[in-house]
Amino acid sequence: MGPERFMKNVESSTSTLYQVASAAGVSPATVSRFLNGTAKVSEEKRRTIERVIDELNYRPNRLAQSLKIGSTRTIGVLTQSLESGYFNRAMVGIEDAMKAAGYALLIMSGHWHADEEAERVELLIGRRVDGVAILTGNMSDQQILDFSKRVPIVAFGRDVQGARTHGFCLDNYRGACEAVEYLIAQGHRRIAHITGPDDHRDARARLAGYHDTLAKHRIEADPRLVVAGDFSESGGLLALNGLLAANLRFTAIFAANDLTAYGARLALYRRNIRVPEDISLVGFDDLESSMYTTPPLTTVRQPLYDAGIGIGRRMLAMLAHEQPEGEVPQLSLIVRESVRLL
Repeated sequence: MGPERFMKNVESSTSTLYQVASAAGVSPATVSRFLNGTAKVSEEKRRTIERVIDELNYRPNRLAQSLKIGSTRTIGVLTQSLESGYFNRAMVGIEDAMKAAGYALLIMSGHWHADEEAERVELLIGRRVDGVAILTGNMSDQQILDFSKRVPIVAFGRDVQGARTHGFCLDNYRGACEAVEYLIAQGHRRIAHITGPDDHRDARARLAGYHDTLAKHRIEADPRLVVAGDFSESGGLLALNGLLAANLRFTAIFAANDLTAYGARLALYRRNIRVPEDISLVGFDDLESSMYTTPPLTTVRQPLYDAGIGIGRRMLAMLAHEQPEGEVPQLSLIVRESVRLL
């Protein structure tokens, strides 16, 4: 089959595109640009086009589109763990933001190793993805800027900015301040903190929020109550065991993330120390399982699904050669039953 006949065959599905355009009250060109991620339409018009596409069960010929515009309609996502509920919620948001424009995700893990992350980005670019979304990680900003010379990049959890790079962060510092403020409001003054890795941006921001909030209330910080964790359940367990072995007095724990809080909770359980009757406990992230712990965990909710939506929309803007914009989702304290009023 010659190329002219092939293109004629793959373009035969455009009659359905005209039906979508007619039902949505827009031009076929607008629908085509919308599917390519290059149309600038109002929110109301976007919802109308998406509704009509769904009602007509329209499935554009992606091969024909790729041949026409030189695009694979694929976005690479570099996550750190495919098992983490933290990253999974963000990836669902990215997928939901991109699929209406006809994009699929190609996902790889970097496992918090800078060299492995760089290798995975190389693999994604080698598979001709149209852009790459990076969910935190340990690569340097300069490495990301270098990669962006070859493909647009949206980096979550970073401030890096460039001609084809857009980064944004959630306010981890403010979230930590809210958590510690709540504990203080409940009468706690001896508050322990299990940190995340000291080379992790979010962990440093949460530690700073802890220290600054204590200082704001003129509460003298005891450096012995700050113990190192690694954002894992086992890290929380070991850290809390160390605190208890040191016979230090404290009435509450602020854990750097929910997984750390789960490990700390197990350490307390094994010592027959009750939560919250004996020790109060606050986490960070609001993983789905946190509402089902015993007792349900008070924690700081990271709107990771909304962040994923933001990543996807920023990527679509970059692919359309527009300025990526959008509000940064705000964190919020979720009060449950793991904190006692003194």
